Amino acid sequence: MHGAIEEAMNKCPKLEKLIANAVNGGAIVPEDILFRLLSKRLEDGYSRGESGFILDGIPRSRIQAEILDQLGKIDLVVNFKSMEDSFMKHRAGSNEGTSRERIEQYAKQSKAPEDYYRKQQKLLEFQVDSSPGANWPRLLAALHLKHIVAVRTSHKLNTGINRR
Repeated sequence: MHGAIEEAMNKCPKLEKLIANAVNGGAIVPEDILFRLLSKRLEDGYSRGESGFILDGIPRSRIQAEILDQLGKIDLVVNFKSMEDSFMKHRAGSNEGTSRERIEQYAKQSKAPEDYYRKQQKLLEFQVDSSPGANWPRLLAALHLKHIVAVRTSHKLNTGINRR
């Protein structure tokens, strides 16, 4: 999604200013802009033969999850869970109280989309290890197992890697 935002910003100075103001002010890119860009990116991808996509940081609410379902077929949602202690170590030097508040706010905010996808049996909970090198093989294994279980809905996933 980051690439789609950058591309749109390069093409439209007015949009660039709106997005820059949000990001520089510590805010989130407005929802209407985000979904307009996402919709355009998915249409472009499908026209090029892509049959899958990976998003990070979206959806942030149940309403966004419902909108996303209208934009494309969602087969699987991977929810990366991190131990709070591990997360706090990565924010060393920041105000611990503020960090803890952000963690709690995120947990409350993410509950609705998690429940939405869990109810549809599309949510894969993935516990992130504090050792980054251990996560990738475990994630690949988890996705492979999920793929085997969901063979009837398997699709190519465009990772942006050309394997020719």
